[in-house]
Amino acid sequence: MAGNRAGNRAGNPAGNSPAAISAARGEGRRFGVVASRYHEELVDRLLAGATGCLREHGVRADAIEVARVPGAWEIPLALHWLAAGGRFDGLVALGLVLRGETPHFEYVSAECSRGVAAVAERHGLPVGFGVLTCDTLAQAEARAGGETGNKGREAALAALEMADLRHRLAEAG
Repeated sequence: MAGNRAGNRAGNPAGNSPAAISAARGEGRRFGVVASRYHEELVDRLLAGATGCLREHGVRADAIEVARVPGAWEIPLALHWLAAGGRFDGLVALGLVLRGETPHFEYVSAECSRGVAAVAERHGLPVGFGVLTCDTLAQAEARAGGETGNKGREAALAALEMADLRHRLAEAG
């Protein structure tokens, strides 16, 4: 750990110390957010957390584009379309899949996460993952601005930090 901090003081552009992370700025950057409409009330709370985080870090409101999709299954395709346009420095995926009585939960959550990762890899673009996969509604409520925080905010911060890292690495050449 101390080696990383020393590396950061020496100007290591890939440093991941808390100081480097908190310094991530969004000025001049654009972000796309894909949010599902299924479980809309809770996803709206994730969306508020994500957009609030981006704004707090300097991203202009008109530099945040939100695309709504029916459910978590559709999130990867919408992310792909946004990424393919080349207009964004990062993306954020927001949704909720609740476990039910059938295997549907496993299929949707697995394919959503796989698809989100594939978009990031295919396009070399940071994608923050804020798709909740919960056993109960109470767990989802706790993670959508409740007692365990707002996972939408965390996903947006991850995308912002990765966009900042990508920029710093590109500048370092």
